[in-house]
Amino acid sequence: MAVLSNLKLVASKKHLTVAPVVQRRNKLIAKIHQQIELCEAQKIGNTYAPKKLKTYTNKQTGERMTAEVAKRVREWFWVNDAGKINLAIKYGAKTLPLNKKGANAIELTNGDELIATLKELKIATANGEFDDAITEVSEATRQGFGK
Repeated sequence: MAVLSNLKLVASKKHLTVAPVVQRRNKLIAKIHQQIELCEAQKIGNTYAPKKLKTYTNKQTGERMTAEVAKRVREWFWVNDAGKINLAIKYGAKTLPLNKKGANAIELTNGDELIATLKELKIATANGEFDDAITEVSEATRQGFGK
């Protein structure tokens, strides 16, 4: 009990749900992190293929089996006609608007700048700078399902 007397004890309750804005923000942060990993792997000449578990039914035995397969990660960036790299921020299948004028991509000069920009975007997302754009795209997607 000597250890407990030295610690600050509080009565706390764990929240069972997370606010929808925070869930969307965390989802975008995870996807930006995948893009950073993809860029860094391409920079050193490797391929980036995170693993996921896939469950399937064996046709001969009828038994359900789980296998680890490579997950496909699509690039959010491409090289334009001028040789510059364009980077679009995606939330699901939709591209996020970056400003009120309708800009949807960031123009960069090289791969190092691309990685640095992605890291800055990850911090900006954690600070809530994309919350309005994420909410707008999410609501538009939800309306497409007739909810």
